[in-house]
Amino acid sequence: MTPLLVHAGPRALAVLRERGLRPEDVRLVPAAAGGPKGLALVPLDQFIFGEWLASKSHTVHLLGVSIGAWRMACACLSDPAAAFAQMAHDYIHQSYEHAPGKRPPRRHVSEVFGANLQQRLTPRAAELLAHPRYRLHVFTSRGRHLLRREGRALSGVSNPLAHLGAFAANAVSRRAMSGFWERVVFSDAREPLPFKLHDYRTRHVPLAPNNLGLSILASCSIPYWLDAVHDIPGAPRGAYVDGGIIDYHLHLNYASMTDGLVLYPHFQRSIIPGWLDKFFPHRHRATAMLANVVVLSPNPAWVARLPGGKLPDRDDFMRYGDDTAARISAWTRTVRECERLRDAFAAMVAAGPALDVQPLV
Repeated sequence: MTPLLVHAGPRALAVLRERGLRPEDVRLVPAAAGGPKGLALVPLDQFIFGEWLASKSHTVHLLGVSIGAWRMACACLSDPAAAFAQMAHDYIHQSYEHAPGKRPPRRHVSEVFGANLQQRLTPRAAELLAHPRYRLHVFTSRGRHLLRREGRALSGVSNPLAHLGAFAANAVSRRAMSGFWERVVFSDAREPLPFKLHDYRTRHVPLAPNNLGLSILASCSIPYWLDAVHDIPGAPRGAYVDGGIIDYHLHLNYASMTDGLVLYPHFQRSIIPGWLDKFFPHRHRATAMLANVVVLSPNPAWVARLPGGKLPDRDDFMRYGDDTAARISAWTRTVRECERLRDAFAAMVAAGPALDVQPLV
């Protein structure tokens, strides 16, 4: 059984069947939200950015949301394999004070999680933003109207009625949800995204050393789990939270790129547009916007052999409760097992046109 599956949109499928998957054809790499699921991709990330793409000299745009933003920031460092290993260790070993059977206070989680991000990334922000080839783009969600600030208790960004309104608006259309949430993309100032974001209300802000860590923290700040990040330098004032609310899996108009392929290491085959779209299966299908996308994802039958029969997920914090050691052990073993994804990918790219690839549907 192969642990790694490859699916491609029609344009990408034609390229792969003609000449295989080559690093010189990749122009963009997205990285999804999904919390602990992203840990499964770390060995693959280490190979892709530490060896495979590193052998070429062309520009590659890296798009990240939530844990994906942290992953893509690691890719921009001079020692990506070590940076990914450190990220995995930090994520696996995170621990928070809390009352028995209760979630830790979100302010405490924000302080601890944010301090770690600042420690790992802020001192190296100038290095990251000067990478000769990679251009980082961090996706966040900025609250509007009732959601524009972090309020007390259940108001502001944590206002359940406002979230219910956003859910109802999104059920009508994704564009309608822009009355509640606005997409703000923090981008490498040297080069814009190679495609347009006309699908949703969007603002662009240049990444800089003084907003890099905060923008990634904001992108990771899941409402009700972490506090919002307010008034990020260089950006419109307001409350910024998890970019996955709008762009859960970054289902964007990649087909409008003028050339090249999008390589998407993902923890599942489907690319869901926004977090709230999880409840609408008809929005999980591939669209024409993904025509030039190549998705790498774990084989579900292989995933069933991992600890617990699944990828790590956020529910594990509650599932393991106070047994932090058991959770750390399970997640560590999973990352180690996912080295098989790396090995499978290395074999696939060596296969050239004989690569086993299926249509993305």
